[in-house]
Formats: sequence, C-alpha cells, structure tokens
Amino acid sequence: MSRSDHTSADRPNDQLPLGFAHDASTSRDDLVVSDPVSQAIRLIDDWPAWPSPVTILAGPTGSGKTHLANIWRDRACAVEITVRSGEENNLKSAESGPVLIEDIDRTGFDQTLLFHLINTVLQHRTSLLVTSRIWPAGWPLDLPDLRSRLKAATVVEIGEPDDELLARVIVKLFADRQLGVDEKVVSYLVNRMERSLDAAQLIVHRMDNLALSRGSRINRRIAADVLQELEDRDHHEDVL
Repeated sequence: MSRSDHTSADRPNDQLPLGFAHDASTSRDDLVVSDPVSQAIRLIDDWPAWPSPVTILAGPTGSGKTHLANIWRDRACAVEITVRSGEENNLKSAESGPVLIEDIDRTGFDQTLLFHLINTVLQHRTSLLVTSRIWPAGWPLDLPDLRSRLKAATVVEIGEPDDELLARVIVKLFADRQLGVDEKVVSYLVNRMERSLDAAQLIVHRMDNLALSRGSRINRRIAADVLQELEDRDHHEDVL
C-alpha cells in the first residue's frame, strides 16, 4: 500500500496501524516562511553579524522557537547549556564558541551565573541565543547588573502563527509523510485548531494514524474526528 492511498478493505475500523517511517524536513531550506517568523529567520540567516552578541527569541509555545534554535545551533556549531545553580562549568563553553539556552523561563536560571555567562560571551566575542516564552522584562530579576546586560540584548518576538503559516505547515507536514491533502481540509483545520505549530504536528500525526486504521484517505471526516478527540482530551484534563 502506498503512502498516498490509505484505503484497504481488509483492515477493521479504527484498528491501531503499524507506523510508517517518515522523516520530517527540519533543515533551513525546508523552513516555512511567514510574517510571524520572518524577522527571526532573518536573524538566524544573519549570524554571526548580529546586532548584539546576546539574542533572545521570545514567543508562545508552539511558535517555532525550538526549530529556529536548532537550525542556528547546527549552523553555528553551538553548545546547548543551562545556567542553574551549581553549573558554573557550563560557562567554559562560551569561551570557545556559541552557546544556546532553550526555554530559560521554564528551566530556570541562576542570575549570577547568567550574568557571568553574558560577560564571558562579550569578553570572548562569541554568541549566545536564548529562547523564552516571555520577554526578559517578565523574568524574575533582582540583580541590577544582569537587568542592565539584558537590556542591551537583541530581543526578537515570534508571533502566534497566522492562517497562512498554519496552512503551509500542515501541507508540509503531510508532504513529509508522502501524503497530499485537499485545501478544503486544510482550511477546515486552520479555522478550528489551536493556533500552534505543535498542535499542527500532533493533528497531522493523529489524522495519518486514524486514516490508516480506517483504511481511509485523508478527508474532512478524519479531520473532524481528530479535532473532537483532542477537544475531549483537553476537557478531560481540565476536569482532572
């Protein structure tokens, strides 16, 4: 059975299918460009000619920060680190090359260590990229020197995905699985789904599996059932 045609009369309805291997395209060339991420993409492309050695990517969950950070990490041969209490040795990485801190607002940080890390980056003329859901102004800071350093950093905001970006990402995710999808199905999803690139990835994964289990093509009914399944799951988690 080809990946472009899920139909099979022999498979019972909703039977859990065997997964097909597929490779999601996550290189710079495959990055979907749209207004909410265009400034951040330019930043990645412009490295190492950054306005400031310290750059912060801020945006909501599922906006594409990790994808962009991974592209930059590979391009810059950066080392991913954290700066929590007791991790002073991580500062040495910034002496010899670029460093990346992912989700700093989630993983937490020691203010003194972060301050010393920024100083190390400046002293050795390397680069630091930090991702966060919120701007540095919203971080819990009580160290004046650190606050001053962060004010000098370049902050780039990634907006919530718009309809165009969500639609193009959905088409790409299906294409990664060697599947075509009708534009009406894409429009149906975009108008009803959570506005998140993470949600798009989950929805495409669930739709692919459900279509396989039913021996069906990707269609609006599959889309509606997956959206309802996710809505029911979220409601159940809220109740708990």
